Amino acid sequence: MPNNYKLLKKLLIWRYKHISERQFVYVLSVLVGFLAGVGTFILKDLTFLIEALLEGKFIKQYHYSLYFIFPIIGLILVFSIKKFIIKKEIGHGISTTLHAISRRNGIIKRYKIITSLITAPITVGFGGSAGLQGPAVSTGAALGSNVAQLFHMNAKTRMLLIGCATAGAMSSMFQAPIAAIIFAVEIFSLDLAFASLVPLLLASVSAVITSYFFTGTDVLFGFKLVDVFQVEDIPFYIFLAFLTGVASVYFSKMYFAITTFFERFESPFKRLVIGGFAIGIMLYLIPPLYGEGYGLINNLLNGNTALALKDIPYNIDFNNAYLVVLMLLIIAIFKAIAMTTTFAAGGVGGIFIPTIFMGAALGNATSKIINQLGFSVSESNFTLIGMTGLMAGVLHAPLTAIFLIAEITGGYELFVPLMLVAAISFAFTKYFVSNSIYTVELAKKGQLITHNKDKNVLMLMRIDALIETNFKIIQPEMTFGEMLKKAVAKSKRNIFPVLDADKNFLGIVLLDDIRPMMFDQSQYNETYVSNFMKSAPAIIFDDDSVEMVMKKFKESDAWNLPVVKEGVYLGFISKSKLLTAYRNKLIEVTH
Repeated sequence: MPNNYKLLKKLLIWRYKHISERQFVYVLSVLVGFLAGVGTFILKDLTFLIEALLEGKFIKQYHYSLYFIFPIIGLILVFSIKKFIIKKEIGHGISTTLHAISRRNGIIKRYKIITSLITAPITVGFGGSAGLQGPAVSTGAALGSNVAQLFHMNAKTRMLLIGCATAGAMSSMFQAPIAAIIFAVEIFSLDLAFASLVPLLLASVSAVITSYFFTGTDVLFGFKLVDVFQVEDIPFYIFLAFLTGVASVYFSKMYFAITTFFERFESPFKRLVIGGFAIGIMLYLIPPLYGEGYGLINNLLNGNTALALKDIPYNIDFNNAYLVVLMLLIIAIFKAIAMTTTFAAGGVGGIFIPTIFMGAALGNATSKIINQLGFSVSESNFTLIGMTGLMAGVLHAPLTAIFLIAEITGGYELFVPLMLVAAISFAFTKYFVSNSIYTVELAKKGQLITHNKDKNVLMLMRIDALIETNFKIIQPEMTFGEMLKKAVAKSKRNIFPVLDADKNFLGIVLLDDIRPMMFDQSQYNETYVSNFMKSAPAIIFDDDSVEMVMKKFKESDAWNLPVVKEGVYLGFISKSKLLTAYRNKLIEVTH
């Protein structure tokens, strides 16, 4: 280890002498893209390996029965790995990454590089109804953060490299480098300036080349656009847009409701038991919900409805379009429930692919209904547009939805309906669900990174770094004379916090308020601190954001505000120190 440290030190010294900061960021972005590509490849291949092992000849004889058992086994394995090996919380991919950016200056623990690589393939490979994109982003983001930490990059560069890793994971997963860049910008609110655009491009290209090296040109969605856009279909696309908007609201609300329900159970094992049996029953009754569901999506895109629904253990007349539509709608409705239950039971995965899955089923069902009414629309095009609408609504990422579908299918001729449906679905969902599943918790706490630089700077500042403690503490039962002798005479500050015996904050005494009394010795023994202390608005540690602190300073017109945690005094924050810290952080973030 000491030799490795010496080697790294020599490399850093050489770098400072010969390579500029910008050039080195370019090099690191290529490295991060490559690592994200490798991580995504490992994630996908481990999942496919587990799925292949569970599709053996003996197992196929008991196929549908085991659809109930496999997900429970997978959840038990993930629970055991978390509890006895990792012994730390893993979190859900993109949400965890957003939290690391907003609250930890882009610092992600090293163990998170491998946690999703192990647990996500087990969850999904054993049939958990989740996706791999979130875990791929989580792994890539951890790699990007740790590469930045290894080479002592500043907070701004760390966040940029996390964005590069995210673009790399997306690019490698879907072999869609342009959509990957848009995804990183849209989800992580990165600045699309030259300084960040070039590293994102390099990372995305590096990752997709890595993907080509390992998997060739095989893609997750084996479909190329055949049917062109027809202007007369616009009313039907508008109809689909509103349907996907409604479905997006349903998806989000169902996610929040099921998550809230499972949070009532404090025991992770109890959540595992309840969720495991629930997901097992759903997969047994509706087998297409098993795993990610790429098979169903590809079959619907290629017009093979019978093949898409082949696992359903019921006798279905595939010539009866309304019966097929009913099955597709049931699959779409229960996908959100199955996915959220998988997470709530302790599984590790992402929401990206389930969103696409639900959109594909809904879009295909809609086209079948329209065609049964005597019109003629392309089922494959409606399947694609349905995927776009759900992504735009559920993920609050309309640009990503448009470019991803266009790029992975060569469907650039569908740009008009893609944009139309994405815009309507996003606007409709945004009206009812103000934040996406990724961002809702951070938004509630005022910790969400946005494109508003001022808010971002305030959010990236930490309250604990602003607290000053060099104040003389006084008690309410002190006489005025004691206070002057023990506090005022020994303090360089003009404010004194009043605390009780348990250090609970009671109020303050200002030097300006007592100055007229200081030379009146008759007051020394007859007047107590409790007689002239006054209340003051306090900053609540862990609850108030720096933006809220700024607001309290403005409303109170104070120069110092006390900080308390559960009523206990911690110190003061001064307006001058806050403004200085804001300026320094602004320089750090924008240069």
